[in-house]
Amino acid sequence: MNCEDGIVLNKEEIRRLLQEASFDCSEYWVTSGAAMVLYGIKDVTRDIDLGCTSQIADALENRGYCTEVLRDGSRKIIFSEAIELFENWLEDRVIRLEGLPVVSIDGMIKMKEKLGREKDLADIRLIKEYKP
Repeated sequence: MNCEDGIVLNKEEIRRLLQEASFDCSEYWVTSGAAMVLYGIKDVTRDIDLGCTSQIADALENRGYCTEVLRDGSRKIIFSEAIELFENWLEDRVIRLEGLPVVSIDGMIKMKEKLGREKDLADIRLIKEYKP
């Protein structure tokens, strides 16, 4: 499977990048495509989107990471070429999956429904096919 940006992240690479980032596991959660890879719904993704608490967002902004205020007043922080964090972006709940904090399947569906892009609708179909 090819990803158009040239970045291709599988489960092991996602785990490695999150370990290197060394965020407090109680302060962030994996969402979107990276969550789908961790669940085994997809094999690869182009980036790692994380939800995070305001504490992490404050700390990263104070350390000079590129920060954008979104329409709802929350922040998007670009941590690296592969990792973006979205302040307080969560639907449903966070579960532990192989030791990592990951948004629940139901939460992932709700988040993708709110985004409503074609790629999110395609992902919802994949998630629903996977969902036990």
